[in-house]
Amino acid sequence: MAGGVWGRGRSLGALTLAAVAEGIRACQAQPLEVPSTSLGPKPWELEPQAKTQVWAATTASGIEPGSGASAPAAGNEPYCQHNAQEAVPEGPQQNSREEGALTDLAMYTATCLEEAGFAGTQATALTLSSALEARGEKLEDQVHALVRGLLAQVPNLAEGRPRRAALRVLSALALEHAQDVVRALLPRSLPPDRAAAELWRSLSRNHHVNGQVLVQLLWALKGASGPEPQALAATRALGEMLAVSGCVGATRGFYPHLLLALVTQLHELARGGCFPDSPKVWVLSHRGPPHSHASSTVEALKALLTGDGGRMVVTCMEQAGGWRRLVGTHTHLEGVLLLASAMVAHADHHLRGLFADLLPRLRSADLPQRLTAMAFFTGLLQSRATARLLQEDIILKWLCTWQRDPESTVRWLGLLGLRHLALNCGKVRHMSTLLPALLGALGEGDVRLVGTALGALRRLLVQPGVPLRLLSSHLRPRLPPLLDDARDSVRALAIGLLGTLVRQGRGRLRMGLHGPLRKLVLQSLVPLLLRLHDPSQDTAESSEWTLARCDEALRWGLLEEMVTVAHYDSPEALSRVCHRLVQRYPSHIPCFLSQTQGYLRSPQDPLRLAATVLLGFLVYHSSPSHVNQDLLDSLFQDLGQLHSDPEPSVAAAAHVSTQQVALLASTQSRPSRGHLLCLISGNSCPARPTPCYADSPFQRRSLEGRWGCNGPCSPGPVPGF
Repeated sequence: MAGGVWGRGRSLGALTLAAVAEGIRACQAQPLEVPSTSLGPKPWELEPQAKTQVWAATTASGIEPGSGASAPAAGNEPYCQHNAQEAVPEGPQQNSREEGALTDLAMYTATCLEEAGFAGTQATALTLSSALEARGEKLEDQVHALVRGLLAQVPNLAEGRPRRAALRVLSALALEHAQDVVRALLPRSLPPDRAAAELWRSLSRNHHVNGQVLVQLLWALKGASGPEPQALAATRALGEMLAVSGCVGATRGFYPHLLLALVTQLHELARGGCFPDSPKVWVLSHRGPPHSHASSTVEALKALLTGDGGRMVVTCMEQAGGWRRLVGTHTHLEGVLLLASAMVAHADHHLRGLFADLLPRLRSADLPQRLTAMAFFTGLLQSRATARLLQEDIILKWLCTWQRDPESTVRWLGLLGLRHLALNCGKVRHMSTLLPALLGALGEGDVRLVGTALGALRRLLVQPGVPLRLLSSHLRPRLPPLLDDARDSVRALAIGLLGTLVRQGRGRLRMGLHGPLRKLVLQSLVPLLLRLHDPSQDTAESSEWTLARCDEALRWGLLEEMVTVAHYDSPEALSRVCHRLVQRYPSHIPCFLSQTQGYLRSPQDPLRLAATVLLGFLVYHSSPSHVNQDLLDSLFQDLGQLHSDPEPSVAAAAHVSTQQVALLASTQSRPSRGHLLCLISGNSCPARPTPCYADSPFQRRSLEGRWGCNGPCSPGPVPGF
């Protein structure tokens, strides 16, 4: 095959194929002749010049190479319609012969391409189109048949020039008929087919056609509503093409469309609209995802990002668990926010295009598409450049509209957007709009809204020029209930917000100029002490941090005692804390006792025990003049109910605290002279014995367990305070 005119140069092959195409077109208007019924050699058994003559004659006469007929002989009778019907019977046998003939045509063209080289690609496409049109049949159907023939023959070809040449046939077809080729290949991509995967990759390597094919796949992905088979097959095909190095360059111009389409497809899959062949739960691992629609979409998205230089975006998503969130039913939008944040940090050259493509999607009637666009839009507002693409008043109007939406997810995204818009320049802006939205969200039932509002308020506090007194006044009635919220994450965030507020206002607290903040700290003191024993580790650690900030700002000098209580549940340390607080704030003793009394009915054993012990020490260190008889009677009654508590440690502590209440009540009935002597001596009640409590059975936070020490450690300040 290397000799003859085909071996003289690549340009000659291209010219020959072009001449064949012109010959076919010229023969379309000529009378057709009856083919000989004698069997002749197949086209690939002839010399190159003979190949060209046989193929031109057979295609011009309507007979495909390999159909069992040779070139027309001289002197035969003119070909008529009656003879054509006898020669080519109708029915299944005819369809089988046509498909086999088209397969032979494909293999013959592959042989020609092998000799002609890549320079003959466009001429081959013209030749194939002319040959198929010469049959007078629908071109789309014939392209499908030719692609099916390639799918059947390519796996049987040996590696090297024959296989590469056959794959170039597909590229030649796609150059002129990209839509038909994509439609023919898509059905073989779901479920995955190795031959189809090889053909997709071959199309990806051809820079003349890969852009056209990617556009067709994008339309197939976006054209279906929901995870339809066509969209899922297009996603798998995109994954195969984008995995080829250098293919992402073909996406220039519609990169944002493709990225958003893939992310939206993940939202569709996360909503549970997948097909039975994909598992209900998708678990992604570092070794690679399992075989599922979601994992295929994630891999296509990774390939798109990596091929365009977004390796750091992929790494950030892996470190933050973003890919797992993207495929989760309830965490998809969190994954979208993480992806947007990673692109703001490491792929900002695409932000303008993404921002422009997101705007029309924000009004989409399709809920997954609209929510995905809202999440992406919200995440991009972290970038100063994208936030300036539109007027801030317009963005602010949209976000405020989202705040009034009945869907809590939309309100959550609007709140995030307000936070980004107000804080992305390092200074507080739009305070009149942001603050009412954040404070209003503190009363929401959706944990995402409450958590976002608490986090935004905490970020707001560290900005320069923030009005601390105004925030303290607004937070005083709203923050204390959140310290006892049933949701662990809300409690931890609320306690952390209080600590940040105290840290920012510590200078004015020391001078006594922050009336609202000082009242908020004293109102929250008992919950903070009791939450040191919270079953939630995050809440307990947040309480410890906030108490350290209060000790620093108000100069209590109790840091060591508080850390000891937090890590060892020490009754002695707690007694010293109560003694100092009673001395510093005698007028707040009834409030301290009433707040502690409320925790006696807690369903959590550690909190009931901590409240019982704290109540006993507060009563022991209190003066009879600061506690009225009605409060003592109420405490006595509630503690008496704990004598039969199912937790033995709580019942034992209740007996000790009840005795302290009874002793304080008996002291109130003494003559005024005895009371005066008590005040002169400096001891609130020297006759009362010190309460003695057993060690807590709920010890779980010690320095040994927390820091991994091999032996017992002496209590001391926690690093970072």
